[in-house]
Amino acid sequence: MTEAGMAGAGRAAAQPAVPGQPVLVRALSLLAQFTEHRRALGLSELARLAGLSPATCLRLVRHLTEWGALERLEDGRYVVGVRLWEIASLSPRGHGVRQVALPYLEDLYEVTRHHVLLSVLEGRDAVLIDRLSSRMATEVAYRVGGRMPLRTTAVGQVLLAYADAELQAEIFAQPAPAELGTGDLSSAGLRAALAGVKKSGAAVVRRAQPSRTISVAAPIHGADGAVVAALSIVVPDASTPSHELVPLVRAAARAISRNLGHKPLASGAWRHPGPVGAAPPGA
Repeated sequence: MTEAGMAGAGRAAAQPAVPGQPVLVRALSLLAQFTEHRRALGLSELARLAGLSPATCLRLVRHLTEWGALERLEDGRYVVGVRLWEIASLSPRGHGVRQVALPYLEDLYEVTRHHVLLSVLEGRDAVLIDRLSSRMATEVAYRVGGRMPLRTTAVGQVLLAYADAELQAEIFAQPAPAELGTGDLSSAGLRAALAGVKKSGAAVVRRAQPSRTISVAAPIHGADGAVVAALSIVVPDASTPSHELVPLVRAAARAISRNLGHKPLASGAWRHPGPVGAAPPGA
């Protein structure tokens, strides 16, 4: 389908239902009424916007709520449910994180004018799903869509720190790579680095190849508290002290997390995250 055709299909999906449409189409027409400016809708408003009778709307909304596509607020209105977000997060476009994160990547880029990276866990590697870079930026080895090692990159250490114990044990058991300028790469050194990530909320890695750089990364949390991605900046080593970079990256990562639906338990405190990509309780 062409881009114009896809756009037309998207517009059509938001149109009111018509008599004789399949139940699935009617249910989708209800979901299509939620927009950036209409995040919470009552039953009567949903029925009117979707062109459905109140009885039909109520029946479909109940099914959608039971499945998790919708959630009912205390005031009786409905919002898009987390389970629908889970399904959408399977999109090839960076697990649904990239679009939300992009404005914050741009802000970090304006500050650093070198590299800003966004990565997700895929198997035993981190996959780079977005990168903003200046033409004058220092050289780095990774491209968008490329894989990055968990052990020797800042985004990799962040993702590994919150990964399940089985993956961590597998990485610990691997021989330490012979790379210069990346610190202690032994299993003991890596365990200490991951503990530091959990304690400070950031990973700091210095590399000597392909250029001397310092990378600072922080975790991005999804609505269920799990770490869904890692955000990092990469600048020439010694150009900026790491203690000045860490707060910038952590603040941007927290802002992205909030926009993904993550709610800290209290100001300055984060809900204990599950393994990367883990399903929320009850899923």
